Amino acid sequence: MPTFIEAKSLHAVIAALFMTTAVPQAALLAQGLHNREAVDKIIGSDVKEEEAQATVDADRVIAAIEKTSDNIGMVRKTSKLDKVDIVFLTDAAITEGGPPPEIEAKVKEHQSEVTELRQEIEGNAMLYHAIESRQVLLRDVLAVDFDGSNSVVIYAAAKPPR
Repeated sequence: MPTFIEAKSLHAVIAALFMTTAVPQAALLAQGLHNREAVDKIIGSDVKEEEAQATVDADRVIAAIEKTSDNIGMVRKTSKLDKVDIVFLTDAAITEGGPPPEIEAKVKEHQSEVTELRQEIEGNAMLYHAIESRQVLLRDVLAVDFDGSNSVVIYAAAKPPR
């Protein structure tokens, strides 16, 4: 006949075995974020993408970077948008040498705000999954620009996925 301590240990082992066999099954039943439909429901907005040249759109990107401290609060508060526009600044991608000097200087000038902006995007499920669904890394986000009509433009120093 097992002692009290042996019986408790046996119960613990049985519970551990049960959990290790049940948890993988639960993961299979969960709605994964690799499921396009699940991501679309989280984002809940029309996500568009376009390619642009940072050298051509430098003024728009710099203006957005200069408004980063204001836009951090907007990212924090945003829970629904009609449209998310991701602008791939293809000539500013790391593989192309990074942003042009004037944009790079503005990013460095506002480095702490840009870092905080990226953290807020990571904490906003809608915006994070919008960029993640287009394979944009947080480190590549230079700025966001809310246009006042319930949409946002996200500037990324990256190339679109192929």
